[in-house]
Amino acid sequence: MPPTVYGRGRGHPFRGHAPRPSLKEAETGATLRYRSRDGGAAAMLPLVRAVAGRRLLPLPRRGCSRLPPGSPPAGASRGAAPVLAALLGLGAVLAYGERRRRVAQAARAPPAPRYPLYTREEVGRHRSPQDRVWVTHGTEVFDVTDFVELHPGGADKLMLAAGGPVEPFWALYAVHNQPHVLELLREYKVGELSPEEAPAAPDAAQDPFAGDPPRHPALRVNSQKPFNAEPPAELLAESFVTPNGLFFTRNHLPVPAVDPGSYRLRVEGPEGRGVSLSLAELRGRFPKHEVTVTLQCAGNRRSEMSRVRPVKGLSWDIGAISTARWGGARLRDVLLHAGFEEEREGEWHVCFEGLDTDVGGVSYGASIPYGRAVSPAADVLLAYEMNGEELPRDHGFPVRVVVPGVVGARSVKWLRRVAVSPAESPSHWQQNDYKGFCPSVDWDTVDYKTAPAIQELPVQSAITHPRPGAAVPEGELTVKGYAWSGGGREVVRVDVSLDGGRTWRPARLKGEQPAPGRAWAWVLWELEVPAPAGAELEIVCKAVDASYNVQPDSVAPIWNLRGVLSNAWHRVRVTVAR
Repeated sequence: MPPTVYGRGRGHPFRGHAPRPSLKEAETGATLRYRSRDGGAAAMLPLVRAVAGRRLLPLPRRGCSRLPPGSPPAGASRGAAPVLAALLGLGAVLAYGERRRRVAQAARAPPAPRYPLYTREEVGRHRSPQDRVWVTHGTEVFDVTDFVELHPGGADKLMLAAGGPVEPFWALYAVHNQPHVLELLREYKVGELSPEEAPAAPDAAQDPFAGDPPRHPALRVNSQKPFNAEPPAELLAESFVTPNGLFFTRNHLPVPAVDPGSYRLRVEGPEGRGVSLSLAELRGRFPKHEVTVTLQCAGNRRSEMSRVRPVKGLSWDIGAISTARWGGARLRDVLLHAGFEEEREGEWHVCFEGLDTDVGGVSYGASIPYGRAVSPAADVLLAYEMNGEELPRDHGFPVRVVVPGVVGARSVKWLRRVAVSPAESPSHWQQNDYKGFCPSVDWDTVDYKTAPAIQELPVQSAITHPRPGAAVPEGELTVKGYAWSGGGREVVRVDVSLDGGRTWRPARLKGEQPAPGRAWAWVLWELEVPAPAGAELEIVCKAVDASYNVQPDSVAPIWNLRGVLSNAWHRVRVTVAR
């Protein structure tokens, strides 16, 4: 039905088709008002065309009338109101029309795919590449056969979930709890679990981290499951020895609950020789040796690499490093007691295996060269004390390895097995992690077999006070930090700059005086500098060790896809209050 038209001038409405106003009518202020029964937008077009000429139509006092050309518009102060109302009405009409169009389009769209239904028993038959590898997540079924070899954690880890739910395994590795991981999995969806299927047994989804110990509330947490945290940077340089509760925590798996009364440490080798030691025997049979050692995670300061390009790994700041006084038996003494000699021909390694395991029973493991393990100068410990107390659970109770001068990943916690072997540890963390690569290597081209496992770490330093972005008072500013180098190399100098590296001054070093080649602990350093009001300071530090190794000036040339070995000059920008 055509719209009802309200006619020009005075009079009553008449029925008929809406006439189109001429350009002259629009310019002189003639108005047409329409009432549409079918809600069509076409009847509004004359009004839109009039407004498009950037002239607002006048509001007549009564009815609608044509004004003589050049006359001032009647009711000019209120002339925009009906136009705005009409435009709002037009918007509503067009929005309604757009909604109807989308509804119609959706009705014509193909329906979402309907997936076949499977029972858990049917899913369980797909446990090998030959039979296809299926897993479930929630009520969805996925065929991940083509992804097995691409799995970043290794094909063996993914195969543990073959034929069943992935949730128990994802609970172990928090990296899976990200939206893009589930999106990737859904590319492999092949079905749904039958509605009649009972939910997975409660034990399958039980939280494996439920038995983890309480932690100090000051720790800055990088991941909860597994737990990884660092002390506040401003506390790092306040004490040469880090309090147990603030020592950085690096866990790869749930913390095991170990009964010290039934604990046994197995020491073995390829010739069948070996011994089994209780905690009491480890304490009683071997002289207690104490050594102050700094442990540093390979990923310390990884967050700085992430600012250059994304990397995979925990976003550590400068706190994945701490120092403690460790007590225990020398690994050398235990190996000699078990019948192993001081020197062995060829390549040999000492492998460590922890009591922390994933749901498939796979333990965390690592290894060091045999020569370091038996060297009297290397001070490798089977530690049962930390700062004069028994080891805390997070730090390896009842026994852990402490390998001075070496990346923390080799100091295996909750130790259950020591094995002399002609090959490195087969552990994922020895073979397919904690290695450095050229900046051009990405996840499509990386080959872990081409790089050696990290052992000794490069020279390192960082500023702990002031913190980045701080506003410091004018006057004298005390800059503080730590410095350390791997392999027992003593830090002989720390240089500090206030202008981004243009000029330098040496800091004052504080710490224990080490024996030559056995500088296992960090040095703390500080420097008093002038802080003029209103200044903007870019504070930089770099350390130099006894071999004159020095930190690189920037991150980009040492960037690598895992974000390890991050030891560029540390930079902190602050402003001085006026």
